[in-house]
Amino acid sequence: MFKKVLIANRGEIALRVIRSCRERGLETVAVHSEVDADALHTRLADEAVCIGPAEPARSYLHIPAIIAAAEITGADAVHPGYGFLSENPEFAETCAQCGLTFIGPLPEQMRQWGDKVRARALAKSLGLPVIEGTELIEDLDDGVKKAEGLGYPVLLKASGGGGGRGMQVLRSDDELRAAFEKARAESLAAFGSDALYFEKYLERPRHIEFQILGDSHGNIHVLGERECSIQRRHQKVLEEAPSVALSDEQRRDMSETIRRAMSQAGYLSAGTLEFLLDENGELTFLEMNPRIQVEHPVTELIMGVDLVAEQIRIAEGLPLELPAHPLTPRGHAIECRINAEDPDTFAPWPGVITELHMAGGTGVRVDSGVYGGGRVPPHYDPLVAKLIVHAPTRAQAIAKMRRALSETIIGGIRTNIPLHQRILDHPAFEEGRISTWFLDDLQA
Repeated sequence: MFKKVLIANRGEIALRVIRSCRERGLETVAVHSEVDADALHTRLADEAVCIGPAEPARSYLHIPAIIAAAEITGADAVHPGYGFLSENPEFAETCAQCGLTFIGPLPEQMRQWGDKVRARALAKSLGLPVIEGTELIEDLDDGVKKAEGLGYPVLLKASGGGGGRGMQVLRSDDELRAAFEKARAESLAAFGSDALYFEKYLERPRHIEFQILGDSHGNIHVLGERECSIQRRHQKVLEEAPSVALSDEQRRDMSETIRRAMSQAGYLSAGTLEFLLDENGELTFLEMNPRIQVEHPVTELIMGVDLVAEQIRIAEGLPLELPAHPLTPRGHAIECRINAEDPDTFAPWPGVITELHMAGGTGVRVDSGVYGGGRVPPHYDPLVAKLIVHAPTRAQAIAKMRRALSETIIGGIRTNIPLHQRILDHPAFEEGRISTWFLDDLQA
């Protein structure tokens, strides 16, 4: 069993990990940049270590500083959260070389699933239905040939990408020629590689993902699915579980297909398989995220499972503390990502929080890393809180979220709460008629 866990992250996910560690009797170490010296995660951890200036490359992405913080505090494990170094196999390997347990998948698994082209091939070999796509594009001429062979429209993607960054929809050779070199440069800057490929573009799909847990004892659990179709620029805004678009039979069949596939792959820790659901009701594999997801709380609420605690158990070599039979979702959960941003333009809105009141009551959960008088810095993701509700039915969950949003007060900065209220009040959302284009239609 671990004694002390260093959390290599910040904000709400750092606090989320601290909570699960504390309930397991584990001490925690927070790392922070200079600008985060008074952040909530530094206050609530047992110890806190400054690892560098505000810039992520010199702090939260600076592996030597994080390893040094673990060594000087006597930590024996590292939890990466999500983002930053959570999918970096070199970081996981460095942890192991320094006698630290990385709480997450094996480095080779991160490499397998982090390379999108390699992941597609692996998923297909494991029996998962995979969306049509291509191998890596060699150059512009090869790109034109591959795009024409696949058939427009196509989605141009970075092989090493994630989080929806850098994706471009292309509908002609002319659009491809205009976008190609810029896309390569952006991919190189963001992911350290200019490798690109194509996927067939689906016009109005739903985005649905399945949560998995795997331990070193051969157990794989599929903990249902989440609806993640409400997005802007391929970034999720609101999530819910379960999806109203899947039948019980479809949910059961896909869960079993995933369980067999990930058992064959020997997957370890938490992970998420993302799918697109087309207008014919067919699910096709999109990508695999070998980490905990931002939206994991909706799964926790409907399944009654602490995913972070299970991650820690798996890293300790213990079997999953879950029943042998598949868990059945209970009720409905919705998560709204509350960002410090203009609700219309989505421009970031950093600043000092002058007033703060978070919603409460039965079935309401708030995961947040901010406090009244604290600062939202401009250097990081603008997420200030995740507001999550749980109720017996979807209609009741929507009503509860409306109430929770109405009593959430965040002064001194602008937030996207008005956007969430517009989403919840839209008849198409109430009826479950949504797609990844929902926000575009709403803003039109």
